[in-house]
Amino acid sequence: MYTVYVLKSMTGKKSYVGMTNDFERRFSEHNAGKSTHTKRFIPWELLHNEYFTERAEARKREVYLKSSAGRKFLRNLF
Repeated sequence: MYTVYVLKSMTGKKSYVGMTNDFERRFSEHNAGKSTHTKRFIPWELLHNEYFTERAEARKREVYLKSSAGRKFLRNLF
């Protein structure tokens, strides 16, 4: 199972959209500073996640959430 997730920095006005097949591991990596793109804005909290059985479906959703339309969707959601 694949997870598409949206994280929000608790220290800045940053968000991060990602995809993984092991969310718990990946989330701890983000908060431990092991990710280049997220280590400057530690700590992170989970805002939203979605589950998919197929990697291609999850990737498609991740790309959408990173697009302009997806960012608008997330702004309206939160």
